Amino acid sequence: MSGLAARLATVLGAPVSGLARIGGGDLSEVWQARDGDGRGIIVKRAAGARTEAVMLAAIEAAGCPVPRVLHGGSGLLVMERLPSGHRPGTAGWAGFGAAAATLHAATGPRYGWSENHAFGPVAIPNAAAPDWPAFWAERRLLAAPEALPAEIARRLDSLAARLPELLPQAPRPALLHGDLWIGNALFGPDGFSGLIDPACSWGDPEVDLAMLALFASPPPAFFDAYGPLPPGAAERVPLYQLWPALVHLRLFGAGYRDLVEGLLRAVGA
Repeated sequence: MSGLAARLATVLGAPVSGLARIGGGDLSEVWQARDGDGRGIIVKRAAGARTEAVMLAAIEAAGCPVPRVLHGGSGLLVMERLPSGHRPGTAGWAGFGAAAATLHAATGPRYGWSENHAFGPVAIPNAAAPDWPAFWAERRLLAAPEALPAEIARRLDSLAARLPELLPQAPRPALLHGDLWIGNALFGPDGFSGLIDPACSWGDPEVDLAMLALFASPPPAFFDAYGPLPPGAAERVPLYQLWPALVHLRLFGAGYRDLVEGLLRAVGA
């Protein structure tokens, strides 16, 4: 029995079968297997396993579908396997939109999160800030200027000074998935089945929607199910897309610099 299989048998209380690696590599290792009752499970080996388990529990408590966590801690996250691998279709997108609305209906005590977390080596600071523009500036856009090209850091600093004019002062602190791209939404034969790989915080719901639109084009079915957006939401999209673009630049290199610079131009920075 491999070391991972032995550990899974210990935490689940029975041997697993069919253990096989299916993905990961940049930020974690992902495996699939079947538990002692023959049910499909997904296993992640990642430093933030406990933190992710807490986030999945928060999303589940909000009423949004996620995989049930079977174990989370000491670098190992074990979850039930949800139906996946299907194209969303109109009904799938509608189910996704309704689930996102349910997620964002949950309201937290402040902006940020109870602890800092990370995308691999990219830290995600979550300490409180006096208002939303300050949080987005200090905890996101200006979180690590030393890790960015000097010109981009300078332009972000200039943009941050304008954020009180560009962002709402005090939007309701909704529960955010935090990494809401289409690859983190699962679709089975019956439509939307759940969200995975969260990086949660409390903040403006438009953050998640902007992230989703960065690498996908959600159809009207998604937004019809989600509900109306506040005035000015379209103008704020590039401001919110800057954060995931900066994360990609830091994780994957100069190939994402054009994306960052295009978003900076879009907001006049």
